[in-house]
Amino acid sequence: MQITTFLTFVGDQCGKATEAIKFYTSLFPNSEIKNIINYAEGEPGGTPELIKHGTFTLNGIDYMVSESNYNHAWSFSPGVSLFISDNSETLIQSLFDKLSSNGGQVMVPLDDYKGEGDYGFGKKFGWCADKYGISWQFLLSE
Repeated sequence: MQITTFLTFVGDQCGKATEAIKFYTSLFPNSEIKNIINYAEGEPGGTPELIKHGTFTLNGIDYMVSESNYNHAWSFSPGVSLFISDNSETLIQSLFDKLSSNGGQVMVPLDDYKGEGDYGFGKKFGWCADKYGISWQFLLSE
């Protein structure tokens, strides 16, 4: 059995999947775009510039991606997020800053808990959404 996170870019995010995965693979080590298949001309669900199906890796973990110009009643939600844990404060801060800037949103500032230095599960924690609507959680681990 294999379980893989699948990101579907719809609505306002439709047409931004290629840009997003190029951005993500530039941020994380051991990352690459494995393949992209675009829609054929006239194919239902998209146009030739949209990704019908693609795969990429972030730090060696596979993700799948697609986008559709159909009118969907949903999009990305903070209820599902990508969780990053590392013991390098510099790395965590850099990724948080890059993902939350340029149209992103900070939902929980990357900080220690009210200056007390611990959330109960790590030294620092933060939560943001990037400009594509993907949510990211960060934990500075021990």
